[in-house]
Amino acid sequence: MARQHRRVGYGLPTLLAVALHLGILVISVIRFPTAESEPPSQSIVQATLVSTETTTNQAQRATEPQASAEADETSEDEATRQAEEEEARRQREAEEQRQREAEAEQQRQAEQERAEALEAAQAAAAEAERRAEEAKAEAERREQQEAERQRQAEEEAKRKAEEEAKRKAEEEAKRKAEEEAKRKAEEEAKRKAEEEAKRKAEEEAKRKAEEEAKRKAEEEAKRKAEEEAKRKAEEEAKRKAEEEAKRKAEEEAKRKAEEEARRKAEEEARRKAEAAAQNSLDRAIAGEAEAAANAEQAQQAANGFINLVRQAVEQAWVIPPNVGNNANALVAIRLGPSGEVFSASIARSSGNSAFDRAAIQAVESAAPFSELRELPASVQRDYREFNLNFRPGDIR
Repeated sequence: MARQHRRVGYGLPTLLAVALHLGILVISVIRFPTAESEPPSQSIVQATLVSTETTTNQAQRATEPQASAEADETSEDEATRQAEEEEARRQREAEEQRQREAEAEQQRQAEQERAEALEAAQAAAAEAERRAEEAKAEAERREQQEAERQRQAEEEAKRKAEEEAKRKAEEEAKRKAEEEAKRKAEEEAKRKAEEEAKRKAEEEAKRKAEEEAKRKAEEEAKRKAEEEAKRKAEEEAKRKAEEEAKRKAEEEAKRKAEEEARRKAEEEARRKAEAAAQNSLDRAIAGEAEAAANAEQAQQAANGFINLVRQAVEQAWVIPPNVGNNANALVAIRLGPSGEVFSASIARSSGNSAFDRAAIQAVESAAPFSELRELPASVQRDYREFNLNFRPGDIR
């Protein structure tokens, strides 16, 4: 139990300090009495004035024979009076100066005394305040010492209680730790058994999933291989069909050209035979007929070339999906001397970029158009530049 201690009072030093401060304030405002200055003496001047006035009256009542002597005496008296007044004035001023200096000295001494009193009072107040502070500090130090002793005693009691509680807690914690370790060991054994069972089940499921994935992958690969083979077969069949159609078109054009040439040769032979028996007029008519026949032959060959080009492009044309029946694209084509494509561009768009692009690709895939070299030289240049109009299902 903490020991009670006696508080050290410091109220009395504080009251003393306050009283000293008040005393210093009273002393600073009190003015010490000084010697009153005596008023300058005017009795001599007044007496002189009275005496002067009496002498003047007496001189006026004197007889005429005495006037001159009295006047001289009056002048001397006036000079004496003025000298006395001047001396009195100097004495008065000197006295006033001495009084002022005495008053200043008294004032200085009073101020010095007040300052000394104030300084002494302040020193006393400071000493009292210092003692009060020391007493207060001593009381606080004792209180702190007592509080420290009490705190140490409480801490010792608390430490012992904490050690006891810690010991009991450690024993309880040890017991719980042993129980927890036992429980965890059992749970760990159970968990490992469950994990082992789960791992085996997962491995079995994984094995089955891998086998299923492998089977599906093999099936998918087989299906893709079959589709790829089918696609290649279709493409090969399409390519062969296109080549066969192109070959047949070329043979048909060649055959027609040969027949047309043979027919023209026969007609030319017949014409020449007839021309031998005709006159000059008949020869002229025959010349015009030959020119017409040649123009017709050239036109037929040109039409055949355009039809071959149209057929080849149609075979190479793959129309993109979702294209309306009203789509219409005009492609401008420029060929080289051997039928190769110099350029293929959209002269009028269909409004569908996929449709326009498919039309350009069809022209490029169908090239070269070597049939151009089979046309008569007179029309080859005319058919190196032409347009094709692409519409779904038809090329014109």
